[in-house]
Amino acid sequence: MDDVKIGEILLPGDEAEQERQSERVRKRFWPVLKRAMRYVPFSRDLVASYYCALDPRTPTKVRGILLAALAYFVLPLDGIPDFFVLVGFSDDIAVLTAAFAAIRGHIREDHYAAADKALADEPDMQPAG
Repeated sequence: MDDVKIGEILLPGDEAEQERQSERVRKRFWPVLKRAMRYVPFSRDLVASYYCALDPRTPTKVRGILLAALAYFVLPLDGIPDFFVLVGFSDDIAVLTAAFAAIRGHIREDHYAAADKALADEPDMQPAG
């Protein structure tokens, strides 16, 4: 994926677009994460970003960037379809890494605490390794 494509994916969008992405992410995040756990090297950051994106205290632009990245993550068909297991999540990882760099410092400790709890409470959410 090139920088221009990732930049286009991470556009925060207007309020209506953010609401559509929020609904898509809420509906599909956990099932997709369960499938991706062993392929995504930063699952704790990913889950914390989910909580940050849904937190109304998060600045609108930051929420928009995270929602765009998370919506891309949960899309069934994207740049490289996720059913190509090992390489299927590589484009998602690139988009998420760019989003994390763009919003650095906005994922707070309470988001990480919620992520730790979610990962600990669900046995199939434990990272492989």
